[in-house]
Amino acid sequence: MSVRKYVSTGLGGAMLAGLVATPVAAREVVPFADGAMPGSVVISVSQRRLYLVNGDGTAIRYPVAVGKPGKQWFGTKAIDGKYVQPAWSPPSEVKRDNPRLPNLIAGGSPHNPMGAAAMTLSGGEYAIHGTNRPSSVGTWASYGCIRMYNQDVVDLYDRVSVGTPVYVTR
Repeated sequence: MSVRKYVSTGLGGAMLAGLVATPVAAREVVPFADGAMPGSVVISVSQRRLYLVNGDGTAIRYPVAVGKPGKQWFGTKAIDGKYVQPAWSPPSEVKRDNPRLPNLIAGGSPHNPMGAAAMTLSGGEYAIHGTNRPSSVGTWASYGCIRMYNQDVVDLYDRVSVGTPVYVTR
């Protein structure tokens, strides 16, 4: 994952919502007793779900795509950047597997796999982001990033801040 960090981050939720064509109610409030701090993000790789912890025994649950077998990772990170329609440069591993990819895909392009928004994770390798392939959500599809429906990544983008802890579990 390589997000071009010169992309504007000043859009609020109302403007971001305009970037998503058709809202779909993929997210839902569910019981959640994991013990994580309110406001934190918990990603269950085996369930292919992301949970935003509410702190009242519930969480907002979103379907996600996770890393393919051999590309999965587990641990604790934090959101270290938030970007609207980020440009994307394929990491060397992705470029090696797909040499015909361009070196840069502009933000907002229908060919850009980052979708409507991205939240980069500490360590610089991964992000939680939208997608230009909504059919991949709910599968093991990525090189380690967490893909969301664009309408869901816009919703999450508005609810979290830089510094939000992210726990990736089996």
